[in-house]
This record gives sequence, structure tokens and C-alpha cells, in this order.
Amino acid sequence: MMMLRQLARPVRSFSSAAAASCVTLEKQGTIGILRLNDPGRLNALTADMGDRVEELVQEISDRANEFSAIVLTGEGRAFSAGGDLDFLTRRSLDTPTRNSVTMRKFYGRFLSLRSLPVPLIAAINGPAIGAGMCISLFADLGFTFVHLGLHPGMACTHFLPSIVGPEKANYLLMSGKVISGQEAHEYGVVSKVVEKEDVVAEAIKIAQDMTSGSSVATRSLLRSLRLKQDEGLERALWREADSQANCYATADYREGVDAIKTKRKPNFVTLEHFKEEL
Repeated sequence: MMMLRQLARPVRSFSSAAAASCVTLEKQGTIGILRLNDPGRLNALTADMGDRVEELVQEISDRANEFSAIVLTGEGRAFSAGGDLDFLTRRSLDTPTRNSVTMRKFYGRFLSLRSLPVPLIAAINGPAIGAGMCISLFADLGFTFVHLGLHPGMACTHFLPSIVGPEKANYLLMSGKVISGQEAHEYGVVSKVVEKEDVVAEAIKIAQDMTSGSSVATRSLLRSLRLKQDEGLERALWREADSQANCYATADYREGVDAIKTKRKPNFVTLEHFKEEL
């Protein structure tokens, strides 16, 4: 899988216990539980968190004989609130060219999950917003509980249409519609809806079912499936990075960020025109 090898970056050393604990790894038998662990900020996605994900993905790969599958979930009441607001605010202060590169690197940190040599099951334990929802789409299977937020973000334009079909994806992404766990199941975004307290246990059970056969055959099949699913991913990521970089420079983006900070509905008034100036 050449694309995944291209995403590899040097693993950084963490200077604080807080940074090192923003994502944790535990084992239940041969099932690993990868947990986003910043509940005070609803597991908002940061560069440190992405670096820690990469570090743990490498650790799992190095110890692949100890893991049959990985369950991805969040600590606390949310799966992930999406991109860190401070990080997003700073994007309006930089240039589109630099932002494009910054965002592509940011995506790559979390996309390392696609290089796991074992099945990845997303146990969506609470609200999943923006990029938080998008990283759950990296999984080979998804489970959710009752409430789920959906908004376009990291690799979403690649994975969501392939999961639910282009028409449903167009509507969900363009409307920014907030959907419940049951609606997510009806759209085909997730495989099953269970009670909140059961979501991780159910994901572990399914992970055990999926890996009950030959590990060699399972992992070979996983590589074959992902090879097809990831066709065109690199191009989609750069397209998204460029598009987001352009948006960061607009008044609409500044209005949107301010609306989030002040907890109000944004007022987008500018309609872009394409009239040729003579």
C-alpha cells in the first residue's frame, strides 16, 4: 500500500505526560482499545493527539503478534468534537499555500490508522463532529450510540461517498445535518446502534468475531479491501487541503469561527460571483 507508506512520518518524543496520555492503548485479550483521551475538551483533535496516534499505530504494528483487532473510541461523553478550535482559528492568520501543507500534514497524522495491520472498529461512544466523525470513517466497521454529529472534514469527501453513496453523501456534507445514531445506521454510516454503555463491549465482541479465523488470511484480506477502498485517497486529501486553505482566507470562515466561539448561528451573507471584470 504505497500511499500509506508515503504518509509515514518520524515519531516524535512527547515532552509531557499530558501529551503522551492524550491517546491511550489498552488490551482486552488480543483486542486493543485505542482511546482518544482529552474528555475535558471533548477529545478535540490536535497535532499532539495525531502524533500520539501515529506513535501507537507504530507500536501496534511492531507488536502485531499480540493484537488481533483494534477498537477506536473516546473517553468521556464525546467521541470527538472535531478539530481543535485554537488550531482552526490560527489558520486564518496564515497563507493559503502554507495552510494547504499544514492541513495535509494534519490529515496524515490520523490517517496512519489506515496502516494498521489488523481490523479497526470504531466504537462511537458520543457526539462525533466534523473531523471527529471523519476519523471514524477510517475504520473497517463502525458502531454508534444515540447521538451523532456529521459535518465535512478530514478525508470525508473520499470515504463517505464510498460508504453511503454519492447522493446521500452530497446531502449530508452540503447540509451539515446533525443526525442521530439511528439515522446514521439508516444512511449506512455505521453498522449497528447500541446503548451507550454497551458500545465498546459490542465493538470488542464483533472484533472477536471478525478475527476468529486465520490471522494470515484475515490480514491479507484486509490489505486487499483497503487497497481498493483507498484508491484516489491521496488526490482527495490534497484537494480537501487546498479547498480548506482557500476557505481559511475568507470572511465566511472568520464568521463561522466567531459563531462557534459565541455559540450563535453564523450569518453568511456573501455570495461569490464569477462576473468578469472589464
